[in-house]
Amino acid sequence: MDRTTQIKELTDRYGSLEGATLLAAVREALDGRLALVSSFGTESAVLLALAAEVTPDFPVILVNTGKLFGETLRYRDTLVARLGLTNLREVGPTAADLAADDPDGLLFTKNYDACCNLRKTIPLNRALEGFDGWVTGRKRFQAATRAALPLFEADGDRIKVNPLANWDKDRLEEEFTRRDLPRHPLEADGFLSIGCYTCTERVAAGADPRSGRWAGTDKTECGIHMTMIGTAR
Repeated sequence: MDRTTQIKELTDRYGSLEGATLLAAVREALDGRLALVSSFGTESAVLLALAAEVTPDFPVILVNTGKLFGETLRYRDTLVARLGLTNLREVGPTAADLAADDPDGLLFTKNYDACCNLRKTIPLNRALEGFDGWVTGRKRFQAATRAALPLFEADGDRIKVNPLANWDKDRLEEEFTRRDLPRHPLEADGFLSIGCYTCTERVAAGADPRSGRWAGTDKTECGIHMTMIGTAR
């Protein structure tokens, strides 16, 4: 079955479902070959809680670029313990990749896209081997570039699932409160979308939540949410 047909079938069958019910249905449809990719950022707790509700061993992939905030890594530990997640898979660039393409750790100062490809896209491609689909936490309200985000989309040979696509900020807040979920420690300090510390800034009041990422450039995505073209060595 080609991906276009599969996406249509998934949308027809499961497009009216939400939350853990949706995740469970898609996971069953893909015979369990579904992983959740999380940045453990400011909004990640809601999606992680839904996955834990489906099953504590839901595969969760964190791409550790080697340049994540220490607060993010501590938040990772807090959420994993609080939600009882038992299948966290932390991946990142290999020593060989870094030695070849970023030996001084300063590639981000020369080429954002190359740095993201090396430290995020290539490791994620490796981690997703054996999976037929992956789950993201993207939402339409986050940025103009995500305004038409679908529930299901093709990503090369895989299906990408965006179960929170139509959630707004108020609904996320309600879920944080209802579930008593902990907050990312940097959120209160104005960091609303958090990636690497090298490329993340505070967001001005009322600004696009992602405006603090690669500020001052026309870059809006790290690359993993485009058709992934990074290749492993």
